Amino acid sequence: MIQEWFECGAATASTSTRTTIPARSPRFTELVVPELQRRGLYRKDYRGRTLRDHLGLAVPPNRLDR
Repeated sequence: MIQEWFECGAATASTSTRTTIPARSPRFTELVVPELQRRGLYRKDYRGRTLRDHLGLAVPPNRLDR
């Protein structure tokens, strides 16, 4: 079902898993997440260390830098 949501553009695998499965479910993280990663639906690596980096957002100009 998660793959179907992803393929039709209803959600990303990571956002849909957070809303449908309790985050603390060890069985989900041990069994389902690796399968989603194998299918290319759930990321394995992140771009950087911050949320801005993960989302690929540019750093806004510093308003105090004049």
